[in-house]
Amino acid sequence: MIESEHMTETALLPDHVDVAIVGSGFAGLGIAIKLKQAGRDDFVVLERADDVGGTWQANTYPGCQCDVPSNLYSFSFAPNPAWSRTFALQPEIWAYLRKVADDFGIRPHVRLGTELTGASWSEDEQRWHVETSRGAFTARVLVAGMGGLSEPSIPQLPGAESFAGPAFHTARWDHDADLAGKRVAVIGTGASAVQVVPRIQPLVGKLSVFQRTPPWIMPHPGRAVRPRERGLFRVLPAGQRAVRGAVYWGRETYVLPFKFHRLSRVPERMARAHLQQQVADPALRAKLTPGYEIGCKRILMSNEYFPALQQPNVELVTAGIAEIRPRSILTSDGAEHPVDAIVYGTGFRTNDMPAGERLRGREGRLLGDVWREQGMQALRGTTIAGFPNLFMLVGPNTGLGHNSIVFMIESQLAYVLDALGTMDARGAAVLDTREGAQAAFNARLQASMRGTVWTEGGCASWYLDAHGRNTTLWPGTSWSFRRATRRFDPAEHVLEAPTARRALEPAAALLS
Repeated sequence: MIESEHMTETALLPDHVDVAIVGSGFAGLGIAIKLKQAGRDDFVVLERADDVGGTWQANTYPGCQCDVPSNLYSFSFAPNPAWSRTFALQPEIWAYLRKVADDFGIRPHVRLGTELTGASWSEDEQRWHVETSRGAFTARVLVAGMGGLSEPSIPQLPGAESFAGPAFHTARWDHDADLAGKRVAVIGTGASAVQVVPRIQPLVGKLSVFQRTPPWIMPHPGRAVRPRERGLFRVLPAGQRAVRGAVYWGRETYVLPFKFHRLSRVPERMARAHLQQQVADPALRAKLTPGYEIGCKRILMSNEYFPALQQPNVELVTAGIAEIRPRSILTSDGAEHPVDAIVYGTGFRTNDMPAGERLRGREGRLLGDVWREQGMQALRGTTIAGFPNLFMLVGPNTGLGHNSIVFMIESQLAYVLDALGTMDARGAAVLDTREGAQAAFNARLQASMRGTVWTEGGCASWYLDAHGRNTTLWPGTSWSFRRATRRFDPAEHVLEAPTARRALEPAAALLS
């Protein structure tokens, strides 16, 4: 069924579309906006949830907040002068993304409640066959904008299925679960747990925090944005752009301690001083002191986590979990901890992106199988050899530990538009990445990782894959990634003309 451009988010899927976009977070909305601005209106955005927003729609746990400054955590072409805090809370970021979708006219292209279940490349037809929870269609180009923080990672703990109470991941927060006065276990001490614990501690009867590895935690510099600041940004947008630029270049310097070990002593001293100041008990402080170099795992920020752990109704459990029982958790030291509810703050599947199990390229090869063989990799984090006309946003090695992922996404948006323009200019129906170009790029990338805190900092982190390779982060400044994606290089790819069958399609369409 061919759709009208005025159809709504509940409209049927098209029979065929030029570009299919999966996901409606910063990446999906960003590429949709850039396509529309370039006069490319033949696209659809698939979103499995009931509204746009991606990560910021899904993560509604108490205390959810961004750890990148607000003025930097937004599109450069859509500044928001109304941020209420210098580090925005989840509701405001989600509201911003919904507003962006409205302001740029993306809503009519969105199909909500539509989950990608599979996509396969057809060599004969030179197009993608896309399967969703609401039907199937074909697309000339497929853009995967799901990101690495879309699928929760829940550990396979013995007896977990026997637990009798509510148990959920922070990214799937159960708002119907009444935690008031209950005995609650928080498993994990990563970013979401550090934000959740201070919020639920005053509410619950007993809070048991199960820690495997302590994180490095820095003081949180966030504050409320003064009304006069917001007023200035409204009347003088250049002022907000100047602030954004200053914040951006300031945070670019944060990468230096990750690259050069000697410089990591400065932030580590700051984190140790923060811990010393907030935790007086030396025994507890010892449990909360990491045994690895700062930056090896994600550095967290909080002024409330350490105080929350010292409240009378909180216990920090450092023994490993041996078994989960219907109403308790048994640890490796033989202790049994009665609990009524379990909250998993255990992060996301970043090194085995679920998208890999849904995409089949040339010869029917599953992307997940390819990545299991050679490691998760792409060319410039965006295109993958053997998967024609596929562009991945926030793909392998595009993450950051020091600056805004939105900057990285905008770099990729320009790169993808350049690639599409090259295809048009050369009359190409197919664009595939040369295996040699991809291999050479990733060899250089992994060489840049050597000697960094991410690979030699003495920890096991979600940055690393099963082979110990960092397939998540970009190994340098975000500006160097922008340079790497500043133009699309046709020499790194194979451009193929339409087949005889495809070449006849436009004429056949005119006659029908």
